[in-house]
Amino acid sequence: MINLRLSIMMFLQFFIWGGWFVTLGTYLANTLAASGGQIGMAFSTQSWGAIIAPFVVGLIADRFFNAERILGVLHIVGAILMYFMYQADNFVAFYPYVLGYMVVYMPTLALVNAVAFGQMEDPSKEFGKVRVWGTIGWIVAGLMISYVFSWDSAVAIADGQLRYTFLLCAVASLLLGVFSFSLPNTPPKAVGQKTGIRELLGLDALVLLKDKNFLVFFLSSVLICIPLAFYYQNANPFLTEIGVENATGKMTLGQVSEVLFMLALPIFLNRFGLKVT
Repeated sequence: MINLRLSIMMFLQFFIWGGWFVTLGTYLANTLAASGGQIGMAFSTQSWGAIIAPFVVGLIADRFFNAERILGVLHIVGAILMYFMYQADNFVAFYPYVLGYMVVYMPTLALVNAVAFGQMEDPSKEFGKVRVWGTIGWIVAGLMISYVFSWDSAVAIADGQLRYTFLLCAVASLLLGVFSFSLPNTPPKAVGQKTGIRELLGLDALVLLKDKNFLVFFLSSVLICIPLAFYYQNANPFLTEIGVENATGKMTLGQVSEVLFMLALPIFLNRFGLKVT
């Protein structure tokens, strides 16, 4: 029963992200007539949110409040901001809301993991089965946009119907916000601990770079994020521009492969080891 609730949490968490972020570049260019620089600014809000997220999780979630309660509050605030994004009719009005939304959304990625790990006896075996529902949520969002509502068809884009993706995700965010308060109790783990600015900024983890294996892992993570950023921003506008129908739905093939490999990963790790995998 607990794993079912955690799976619903993961499904909604990534349904929300996949329901608007994939088509954001297409929406900004075609509906709000944003320039290339402005589109880049909008996508950079993800990075700003990720930078600020450790302060929210580290300063608040780990010390004062239950993770599931903060998760609920952030998603309810996110639903409000998402609704304002839906209403914005130009980039200048849109940008503050997307920035604010990413600041409140990015910490929730860590919070859903904290809630999930807090309820598992053996996370190495249990987490993958729960986390995979997040990827399924992303897939369902893309399929709905293309094949249920057809918001990414040429006619719909010209008519500004991609705007409804924000309304859809606002509803999903509100649902997850309310649902979060029913999640299992996940109390703060660092109550009473004193933490300096070095720990909050993660600078104490830099010592790990002395380990060759961790250094390779760190550099690989940085490098893989470079093409990923281009993909997020440009893939959907590119496919739309060259006339690919139902581009958003077809892009979910990437997440379908992710599901297959996520389920196969434990088998590969057990059989071949980490390096070969």
